[in-house]
Amino acid sequence: MTSLGYYRKGEENRNKNNFKEAVEDYSKAISIDPNFLSAYYNRGISKGNLKDYKGAISDYTRAIEINPNNADAYFNRGLSKEGLKDYKGAIADYTKAIGIDPNLFSPYNNRGVSKVKLDDYKGAIEDFTKAMEINPNFDTYYNRGLAKAELQNYKGALADFTEAIRINPNLAYVYYNLSLIHISEP
Repeated sequence: MTSLGYYRKGEENRNKNNFKEAVEDYSKAISIDPNFLSAYYNRGISKGNLKDYKGAISDYTRAIEINPNNADAYFNRGLSKEGLKDYKGAIADYTKAIGIDPNLFSPYNNRGVSKVKLDDYKGAIEDFTKAMEINPNFDTYYNRGLAKAELQNYKGALADFTEAIRINPNLAYVYYNLSLIHISEP
C-alpha cells in the first residue's frame, strides 16, 4: 500500500474514533514518506484523543518543522501541553498560532483558559474578550465571567453569566455560578 493509502485508512479509523488503529495507519504512512505533514498532524490528533500528550506533542512538533506556518499544529500542540498541565508552554503555542492567524477563535479562548490556570485573570479577560470579537459564544461569556468573579468584578461577572444563559439556558452550572455572584456581591 502507498503512504496515501495508509493515510486514508488512518482517516477512516480516526473518523470512527478508532484512534489506536489510526495511529498505526499514520505511522505506516510516515514510514513510507517521512515528510508527510498531514500524517504527522492527524497522528497527533489521534494520540491526543488517546491522552498520549507527549506523543502528540512530538508529532505536532514534526508537523511544525515541516511547515512552520501551520497555526493548527501550534494550537493542537498547545492543547496537548495543556493536557500535561504545561500552561506556560500552551500559552506560548497559542500565541504562536495567533501570530500566524489572528482571526482564529480557539487560540484566544484556550490561551485565556491557560491564563486562568496561572491566576492571570486580567490577561484571561483580554483573551476571552478578543475571542468574543471573533465568535461570541457561550463558552467565552462563561469563561470571562469566571475570570471577572475571581477579580471580584461581580457586576461584570453577572453580565457575562447572564449572556451565557441567554445563549444556552440549559446548563445548571451557569445558574450555580450566577447564584454565587449574588451571594458574593456586597
